[in-house]
Formats: sequence, C-alpha cells, structure tokens
Amino acid sequence: MRPNPAEVVRTLMAGRLPGLAHVAHRPGPHPVRHVTDPEGRMLLLVPVAGDLAAALEPGPAGDVAVVLDVLDLPPTAGAPTLGRAWVSGWATRLDDDERLLAALDFADTLPTGDLLDLGTAFHLYRFEVAEARLERGDAVLRIDPQEYAEAEPDPVHQVEEQVLADLAGHHAGEVTEYVRRLLDPKPLTGPVRPLRIDRYGLVVAYGPLGGRHRVRLTFPHPVGHPDDLARALHPVLCRARAAVRTPD
Repeated sequence: MRPNPAEVVRTLMAGRLPGLAHVAHRPGPHPVRHVTDPEGRMLLLVPVAGDLAAALEPGPAGDVAVVLDVLDLPPTAGAPTLGRAWVSGWATRLDDDERLLAALDFADTLPTGDLLDLGTAFHLYRFEVAEARLERGDAVLRIDPQEYAEAEPDPVHQVEEQVLADLAGHHAGEVTEYVRRLLDPKPLTGPVRPLRIDRYGLVVAYGPLGGRHRVRLTFPHPVGHPDDLARALHPVLCRARAAVRTPD
C-alpha cells in the first residue's frame, strides 16, 4: 500500500509546507500561511496591510475565487517528490465566533502568536475545497472534492525528516542488513539510504551511485500516529520479522 492521491493532497495541504495563493483576476501569487481544518476546509492567515488582503476584498458578486498551490519539498537529496497540490474554492473572511473557532483549528497545526492579533493585524479566511488536483511530472490527477474531504493527512509527514535522519545516522547498518535479506540471493552493492517514509512504508535506495534502485518496504499496518512508528519499524531494525516488498 501507499498513499492514494487524495491522501497526498490532504498531506501537502495540511499546513507544514509553504503555500502560494492565486486570487482570480488579481496580480499574484502571494505567499500565505495556511492549514486544513478537520473538515478539509482551507484556512488562510493574512496580514491586514498587504496585497493578499486587498486581493481578497470581495467584489460586486461577493465571491472571491482562490487557488492554493503547495509544492512538496522532499526531505532528502534524491528523494522522490510527492508532487504539487492545487485546491480551489471561494474564500470568505471570518469574524466573531467563527473566527475564534477557526483560530483554534489553525493553532492545532501551526501555532503562532499572530493569531492573538486577529481582527487588528491579521484576518482569517476560509474556503471549502471545490476542486483539487495533484500534479506529478507531466500528469495532473483530478481529485473528487468529497474524496479529498474524507481523506486523512499522513501523520508521519510532520516527523519524516527527523525519522529519516535518525535512520541514516544511527541505524544505517540495520537498514542495510534488512534490505540485504530481502534481496537475497541477489547481491547488494553500494550503500542503502532511506529516502522517504509515510504511514504505509519506507522507501530506500540501494546500488552503486551510477545505477541506484529504489524499493518500498511496506509496514504490516498503516501508522496512525507518529508514536506508532517504532512498532512499524521493528521488522526493519530487528531480525525477528519480515516485511512485504513492493516495487516503488
């Protein structure tokens, strides 16, 4: 198993990666801090005195069409990218009780003191996702908005870089030995390097530098929380259990 396109878009849109907001019929794009609330709606934290706030001022029709664009930033050199996510909808500025509840959702993912200045120095905008797309190379996949809303962001994504660094720095020998056992009797040449990790498994590269191969090591069960990673990685770090191998 591996993350499906809807899960990838929810993961990229969760708020841990930089986002660009494109406002219809206005100059841009604009860098923006954003998160996804539990229902999959986008929240944008926008300075009152700025070009994006001016662009989001509603016109005569009252609706402001926005596209949020988030590009994956692979955690290690040479790692495969998850792609680029695009979601669109009609943004509305939040006030009063709605703003307070949305601020709590925002702080759950991206805590910042700027939320204390809502209504004075910053505004919160929200939009439901009317369209979602995932761009990978030359292919663009359209995601059903309902499927997007029901998908869960990958809980491992927030700790991916730290986990990969720990595996490479402190468990390189165990990872290499595990991949060696999986490939037996095929000889293993060159170093083994963890490239990516998600709730479903670990992607590693092996072989000589001029001819690297990738393999996905599938966890016995999807990881539901970062704290569960130690159990999921047990087959990799210990000899006692085996894992399923699928081509990446």
